Amino acid sequence: MQTQAEIQSFSGKYPKQLWHLAGSEMWERFCFYGMRGMLTVFMVTQLGLDDKTANLQYGAIQAFVYAFTFIGGVFADKILGFQKSLFWGAILMIAGGLVIAFSPASLFYIGTCFFIIGTGFFKPNISTMVGQLYADDDARRDAGFSLFYSAINLGALLGGVLMIWVGKYHSWPLAFGLVSVVMTISLINFAFTRKSLGPIGLSPLHPGIPNKKRRMYEVAVYIGSLIAVPFILKLVTNTEYTDLFMYIIGPATLVYLAWEMRKFNTAQNKRLLAAMVFILFSIIFWAFFEQAGGSLSIFALNNLQHELFGFIPMDPNVVNNSSNSVFVILFAPLVGLLWLWLAKRRMEPNSVVKFGLGFLLLAGAFFAFYATVFFADADGITSLDIFTLGYFIITFGELSLSPIGLSLMTKLSPQPIQGLMMGMWFLASAYGQYVAGLLGAGMSTADPEASNLDKLIAYTTGYQQLAVYALIAGVVLIVISPWVRRLMKGVH
Repeated sequence: MQTQAEIQSFSGKYPKQLWHLAGSEMWERFCFYGMRGMLTVFMVTQLGLDDKTANLQYGAIQAFVYAFTFIGGVFADKILGFQKSLFWGAILMIAGGLVIAFSPASLFYIGTCFFIIGTGFFKPNISTMVGQLYADDDARRDAGFSLFYSAINLGALLGGVLMIWVGKYHSWPLAFGLVSVVMTISLINFAFTRKSLGPIGLSPLHPGIPNKKRRMYEVAVYIGSLIAVPFILKLVTNTEYTDLFMYIIGPATLVYLAWEMRKFNTAQNKRLLAAMVFILFSIIFWAFFEQAGGSLSIFALNNLQHELFGFIPMDPNVVNNSSNSVFVILFAPLVGLLWLWLAKRRMEPNSVVKFGLGFLLLAGAFFAFYATVFFADADGITSLDIFTLGYFIITFGELSLSPIGLSLMTKLSPQPIQGLMMGMWFLASAYGQYVAGLLGAGMSTADPEASNLDKLIAYTTGYQQLAVYALIAGVVLIVISPWVRRLMKGVH
C-alpha cells in the first residue's frame, strides 16, 4: 500500500486517484442534481402543493441535505474515516431512491430523509479526500479541484436532463428508481478503486483502540443515523421546525469550531477566520443561486416558451436543470486558462476578488431573469432565450467562486479539522438553500387565483431585488479583499 507521501509525489498534472474519486462523485451528483431538479416540479404537479409551500419545502429539504454534510464530516473526522463514511452514505442514498420509487406520492418524504442523511455522509468526505491527494504547497491542487468540479457538472448535466424528462413524460417511480441504479454504479466504482488511496480516508481512531471497541463506535454511528430518520421526517414536513433547527445548528457549529481553534496557533486561526469570511459570503451567493431548484424551477414550469431560439423544441425545466452544467463544462477550461494567462503576467485576481467578481456576475444573471418580464405575452409566457442567457451569465459567477471554495477550505484548514471545515462549507450551502426557500416563497404570489402574468411579475420583481443585493455584496467583497488577504498569510 502506498503511503500518503508517495501518493502526493505523483508526476504529471493529476494523480490517478483523482480520476477514481471524480468518477464516483460524477454519479453521485447525477442523483443529487436530478433529485434537485425534480423536487418542486413533483411537489407542485403530483403532491398538489401551491408555489409558496413548494418553495418552503424545497428550501427545507435542501437545507437538511447540506446541514448533514457538516454532521457527516464530523463523524468522518472522529470515527468512521472518509472511506467508510462514503460507503455508508451511498448505501443510504440507494435505499432512499428505492423507497420513493416504491410509492412516490406516499413515501416521498421518508425516502428523502434517507437521501438527506446519505448525502451528508458522502459529499463532504469525497471532497476532503481529493484535497489530501496533494501536499500543502502543491500548486496543482486548484487544477485538481477544477477537474473534480467538471465531473460534478457532467453528472449534474446527465441527471438534470434525464431524471426530470423521465419523471414528467414517462414515470415518476422510474425517475426516482434511477437514483438507486446510478448510486450503485458510484459505489461499485469506489469499491474497486479504493485500494489506490492507501491510508487516505481510513479510520482516524487511534491504532491502540481494540477492534471490538472500534466496531462498536462505527455501529453506533450507523444505528444513530437510522434512528435520526423519523426525527428528520418531522423537521422536513414541518417547516417551522426547520426554522428552529437552522437557528440552533449554525451557532452550535461556531461554538464547536471555537473549541477546536484553541488547539491551533495564531497563524492557523487567522486562516480559519479568513475561511469564515468565504463561508459567510457563500451563504448569500447560494441563497440567490439556488433559486434554480425552487422559484426558477416553478417559473420554468409555468412561464417559459417551449422553444429555444424560436425553432428548437425544448422543455424549459430541462433548460433550467441542465444549461448551467452545459456552460460549466464548455467554459470551465477556458476560465482556467484565463487565470493561468493572468497569473503569468502577475495580473490574476486573488481569491477574495474572484469571489467579488462572482457576485457581480450573479447580479448580471438576475437582471437577465428580471428582463424576461419585457418579453412576456398577455398569458405570462416569456422568452426561454433570455432565461437561458441568465444561466450563461450565472455560470461565470459560479466558476469565479465555487471551485476555489472547495480548494480554499483544504488550504486554509489545519488537517485535523479538514472534514469539519469542508462540512462547514456545505453547511453554509444549507443556510443558502434555507434562505433560498424563504426568498422563493416571498416572491410567490399568495393568491391561489392569480393569473400566470401576475405570477411572472411577482417572480421577476423578486429577481430584480436579488440582482441589486448581489451587486452590493460583490462591491463589499472587493473593498475588504486586502484585509482578508492578510488573514490568509500567503494562501492565494
